[in-house]
Amino acid sequence: MQEQILRAVLVRLVILHDLWSGSVQSLCIPKEGNNPGAPSATQDQRLPGAFTLPKLLLCNLENLLLGCPCSRHTFMKQRLLYGAVSLVLAANLLVGAQLYSQASKSTERDDPYSNLKLFTTVLERVRADYVDPSKTSYRDLVQAALKGMLDTLDPHSEFLDQSKYQELRNDTSGEFGGVGIVVSVKNDFLTVVAPMEDTPGFRAGILSGDRIIKIDGKATDRISLPEAVKMLRGEPGTSVSLSILRPSNGQVKDHKLTRAAIKVDTVRDVNGKKEFPLIQDQSGYIRLTQFGEHTGEEFEDALKTLKSKGMKSLILDLRGNPGGLLDQSVEICERFLPKNQLVVTTAGREGRQRNEYRARGGDKYLDLPMVVLVNGGSASASEIVSGCFQDCTASGICKAIIVGEQTFGKGSVQSILQLTDGTALRLTTAKYFTPSHKVIHERGITPDVVVPMSDQEEANLYLKRAPGGMESLEPAEREKVMATRDLQLERALELIKNPESFSDLKKPSLSDRASAEKDKTPNP
Repeated sequence: MQEQILRAVLVRLVILHDLWSGSVQSLCIPKEGNNPGAPSATQDQRLPGAFTLPKLLLCNLENLLLGCPCSRHTFMKQRLLYGAVSLVLAANLLVGAQLYSQASKSTERDDPYSNLKLFTTVLERVRADYVDPSKTSYRDLVQAALKGMLDTLDPHSEFLDQSKYQELRNDTSGEFGGVGIVVSVKNDFLTVVAPMEDTPGFRAGILSGDRIIKIDGKATDRISLPEAVKMLRGEPGTSVSLSILRPSNGQVKDHKLTRAAIKVDTVRDVNGKKEFPLIQDQSGYIRLTQFGEHTGEEFEDALKTLKSKGMKSLILDLRGNPGGLLDQSVEICERFLPKNQLVVTTAGREGRQRNEYRARGGDKYLDLPMVVLVNGGSASASEIVSGCFQDCTASGICKAIIVGEQTFGKGSVQSILQLTDGTALRLTTAKYFTPSHKVIHERGITPDVVVPMSDQEEANLYLKRAPGGMESLEPAEREKVMATRDLQLERALELIKNPESFSDLKKPSLSDRASAEKDKTPNP
């Protein structure tokens, strides 16, 4: 590209030189005998060969516009033509020079060799001159550089050393030591996505949307998300101090939490157990705390238990569910959808890496009326499920009403790329889209029926559902908590016993579809 631009610039310089060079009186090659005083072809051949083509092209233009200037036109007309051509060429030359400059800068920015040379130069200089040689091993420096590189991309991309990669695997398959709160960065604040039930963070009353402003006295605005997670986790029995700001009232509260072994138990009944009794009007109730490796299997077992007891409708509670594995969210959806129905689409940069996840065959609950409960703590995979059911209900494919509050809005896909030395990359590679191609990221899912609840009401409900949560309260406080009503669940039960509730849901409007089309190829 640079060579082509440079060659074009040089050709234009040659033409301009030819036009105004004193050694060339006329670029027209006269017919033999018409103008004995004009330079002959033999005289012209002494000029470099590179001049020949531009002169012949200009000669043809000159003959076309003026005829042969050597015999019929004045010197002034010839000069006017040369002046006009010179202006055009000069403007073209200026544009070419600017393009060459831009191409040169772009090439320098994306040239791997010069930039890698810069990296290795700095690496060796640090190793040679840094005051503390214990911090300058190649492994330490390169891993630090990788962490810094990934941290500049977005809050969810990171380089995982061996210990962090193991922690990530524990999150979805086993247990880990920590305080039991899921965090993310939202509006530049370290924010609680949701507390995990029956954990130190949950029992301390930490809520979704709370901002962690200090960890062990260190301000969180100076640390990255991966560093914050590392500080929150640790061996069971050790302690960590948190300063929590609650945006709804502006109050800051300090907590000293003792880390515990956090077990990932993802499917529970209305009482926080795994017994799955029917509730009002033979309705089933299943709450998913997150989407782990075995959530699909546990969910199927719960459905079979409820079906054997005569379940006629289902309430699926995704409130406070921070998400998890994509394939498990697809497994949840496909039990209520026909084969090959689209569940979710992922699309990477400029529309690449586009994948569609569709329902497979198997036992189905196609005609089962359902209400899905969501709130601000419902994120990622929870939003995939609620968004899928919302779109499919609008298309008449299933029967689901989304009830509660606007969801969190975490709709980006992180791919785990394992490396050869036991480390890995967690890299944002795509975004999620609902079946009608609505964007989830930073927007969330808007419920069909909005039922708001205060922070205090949500905190009281968490305590009521948490095993042992009520026992830790004083009698007066326990009475207040017991009196708290679950307004969202009550509304769900009202809707689910009324068949007209589902027929009232409208299909997406043309404006909604047009808006969705604009978001088909976003940048992650």
